[in-house]
Amino acid sequence: MLSYRHSFHAGNFADILKHLTLAYLLNYLNRKDKPYCYLDTHSGAGFYDLGSKEARKTGEFQEGVGKLHSQPLQHPLLKDFKKLLEETTGGSQSIYPGSPALASKLLRPTDRLRLNELHPRDHQLLEETFQQDRRCQVSQEDAFQFLKASLPPKEKRGVILIDPSYEKKEDYKKLITALEGAVKRFATGVYAIWYPVINRQDTEAWINKLAATGIPKMLRVEHCPYPDTSGIGMTGSGMIIVNPPYTLAQDFQELLKEVDQLLRPDAPGKVIIKTLENL
Repeated sequence: MLSYRHSFHAGNFADILKHLTLAYLLNYLNRKDKPYCYLDTHSGAGFYDLGSKEARKTGEFQEGVGKLHSQPLQHPLLKDFKKLLEETTGGSQSIYPGSPALASKLLRPTDRLRLNELHPRDHQLLEETFQQDRRCQVSQEDAFQFLKASLPPKEKRGVILIDPSYEKKEDYKKLITALEGAVKRFATGVYAIWYPVINRQDTEAWINKLAATGIPKMLRVEHCPYPDTSGIGMTGSGMIIVNPPYTLAQDFQELLKEVDQLLRPDAPGKVIIKTLENL
């Protein structure tokens, strides 16, 4: 089943967290001259038109990137992120860049991008967008098979974004298995795994299973703009980061306070930043 398309959700509050995290990780690796590889297992289309019927149907971007564009920003990382969005879209606020587009903007000429998207239409759009980028290779495979076949990268440095839709419930289990295998093959890679918060009990059970793998150096960064009991579907989202930069936890404490205030000024949400420990 390939019904999920990110065009309905582009630029929402979950994208803000995911892409703030991705930009931070890539900028961190950019501090060293040595080349690295960026792997994106669920790449999507690359760019999204916020004026499309899909985006307008849900209007989710209005509670995400729309707030970012309409209000003054204070935190340097948030200002840098807004600048990155503007540079990637040529200043257009009606276009939202997906992870591949943001990564392409941040990676250097010596770095490499491996992008994968299984959905036929989004894969076609992805190929069209990046066909002139010699750093980039686009695949159309099962995401977890792509991950297995791509590691370790020849550069021996890398950021791996794993961003399933979780439309298929078995993806939760498959992701844990795939991550265990990936870390065995490429232990020094920086992994960024996105997850939704829909049912708090289910989220915590999955997080506990992930912690029980014993994979070292896992950091949980979660932002929930809405209360768990609101009954609106996805109330928040999070990132599990394997081998995070040592500065990330402290930097994101203040950053996400501002993001939360920005998105819902009248109803404070919840931020969780903690190391996962084997239970």
